[in-house]
Amino acid sequence: MPIPNYNHLQTPLRQTQPSSSSSTSRLLLLLTFLPLTLAALAFVLQWRGGLTDPATRWSPPGSYQFPGMEASPLSPISRHSTPSASDCLNLGRSVTPSFPYYQDWKFDRGSNLKPKICITTSTSAGLEQILPWMFYHKVIGVSLFFLFVEGKAASPDVTRVLQSIPGVKLIFRTRELEEQQAKSRIWNETWLSGFFYKPCNYELFVKQSLNMEMAITMARDAGVDWIIHLDTDELVHPVGAQEYSLRQLLHDVPGNVDMVIFPNYESSVERDDIKEPFTEVSMFKKNFDHLPKDTYFGMYKESTRGNPNYFLTYGNGKSAARIQDHLRPNGAHRWHNYMKTPNEIKLEEAAVLHYTYAKFSDLTSRRDRCGCKPTKDDVKRCFMLEFDRTAFIVASTATQEEIVDWYREHVVWGDKDVKIKLLKKGILTRINAPKVIIQGLRESGVFESVIASASETRSKEKFLSSISISSSNSSKAVASQSLPSRSNKHQATARKALGIEPDEWHQPAVPPQSPPGIDVETLNLVGGI
Repeated sequence: MPIPNYNHLQTPLRQTQPSSSSSTSRLLLLLTFLPLTLAALAFVLQWRGGLTDPATRWSPPGSYQFPGMEASPLSPISRHSTPSASDCLNLGRSVTPSFPYYQDWKFDRGSNLKPKICITTSTSAGLEQILPWMFYHKVIGVSLFFLFVEGKAASPDVTRVLQSIPGVKLIFRTRELEEQQAKSRIWNETWLSGFFYKPCNYELFVKQSLNMEMAITMARDAGVDWIIHLDTDELVHPVGAQEYSLRQLLHDVPGNVDMVIFPNYESSVERDDIKEPFTEVSMFKKNFDHLPKDTYFGMYKESTRGNPNYFLTYGNGKSAARIQDHLRPNGAHRWHNYMKTPNEIKLEEAAVLHYTYAKFSDLTSRRDRCGCKPTKDDVKRCFMLEFDRTAFIVASTATQEEIVDWYREHVVWGDKDVKIKLLKKGILTRINAPKVIIQGLRESGVFESVIASASETRSKEKFLSSISISSSNSSKAVASQSLPSRSNKHQATARKALGIEPDEWHQPAVPPQSPPGIDVETLNLVGGI
């Protein structure tokens, strides 16, 4: 049998081997150079500024992504992803520097971020309180601060530092300011008149309202979208969206909403030796608006612990207003509009954290800065809320030992069993985000940097000039105790110009108000608990 000849099959195979080898070599060469080419292109684009890294878009160069920077679930571009439960823990475990998200204390993120938010306040506090308060709010998205300062806040050392911070405007309480506010619109309107000619808290309430009116004009000139009035013992807690960002929270508010109400939570201190409330206090009592009614009223007695009200001080929250025509303040807690009733919403999760009586010195300082007589009748002229009245009388009449005992009984949460019970019921809650953020800022040297920078960047001549100016302003603030006189003529003219009925002008400003108390009506609401 003849052997088959396979030479005609082998020949084509031999001829295709060089071609196959050449294709493989070209493919390997392409796979080698393509990634290198793309990497080089990316490097060139970033070096020339032609490519923006999404992870650093909202943070300064060199920063890491802030925990929870995913899109808000309220936003139409939400990715519907949930942040890790350990985000806050990771924030506290950051590598050196300990707070790397904002390495530049100036927070120069540009003016094109929307919405643009400003906070206005009237304060006499020092740097130890103002700087943590201010930079915390810078972290969560506030761009501008209008500070109406007097007392310690108007001293040369404090103002020198504050004036060096971008986005901060100081307004001193001088005689000229009071004369200007005497001509303001709200001073000559009746809705605020119920608070005139009374000392202490009432006088502060009027000052805050007048300052808020000026801040609206300043905010409009600065292109601000939202304005908030806060005290320097209050922090906005912008939960309710995946970002821990006040800017994102307000960005997601529908366009037809004029005012956003933040229910306030009240600090619940666990020691009597607190020095820095923002970093030492993490337990808060929830607002009535954020609790089921049966829980609130059912645990009311345990919550008050013999105090006059559920909260030690106010319980009606603070608010943010959209900057628009005819906006005006309505007391320190609310805003209003001359031409319409504002469309407002109350946030279901976000809150204002009020660190009230968090330090023992907060009790004695009220005694030192208010000249009322420590009697039940006289304190009603000075303080709007019952606990403030009682605290003033105790601080003014008791011995030091008695004051300490009273503070421990009425302010400090010493009963662990009651505390645990209220934590389980959800009336008390732990909030650590502000504590972590401010502690991180402190450990990163932000506060030391801003103080050092204020000294380094100003010449000796400017420094001496600022001292003389600030001292003059401060002395004027001390000498100027009275508020301007009201003008019925201006009041009548304003009414006539707007064509508003007199009854509408008699609606009083919204004062600080206590949360609901226990009475027959509320007992019936919850089934006789």
